Amino acid sequence: MQKLNFPEYSFRFKSSENKTLVFDEIRKKFVVLTPEEWVRLHAVQFLLKEKNYPKSLINVEKQLKLNNTVKRYDIVVFNNDGSIFLIVECKAPSIVISQQTFDQIARYNLALKAEYLVVTNGLEHYFCQMDFENERYIFLKEIPNYK
Repeated sequence: MQKLNFPEYSFRFKSSENKTLVFDEIRKKFVVLTPEEWVRLHAVQFLLKEKNYPKSLINVEKQLKLNNTVKRYDIVVFNNDGSIFLIVECKAPSIVISQQTFDQIARYNLALKAEYLVVTNGLEHYFCQMDFENERYIFLKEIPNYK
């Protein structure tokens, strides 16, 4: 897999039916290793190891109902009260992050109401804080560490 713009992390791999699988410690299972999954796993490790978010507050690949359609978010970090603190949208490294990517996470956030948004393709990372009053996001250098 491609080297990403994250610190080096170690992962557990195995092969099954000519596919490479990688262990996701949040979902507690092996998943097929795709370029987007590679980015998602690195983003989770970044949240755990660099930003110190507890594993118990991180959720990966869950369904979300949005205007009578079912979508899947990549990563959500919860506050201790169960509200959503942060959403991460992951794309494969070959996908250019565009306005369309931000529109996608903004649509998800209409339902989720997260305070922070992260969009990454593993090479480029964009961090935003929501300004709900003015219905916009403010770009940041990084997201806050867990408190």
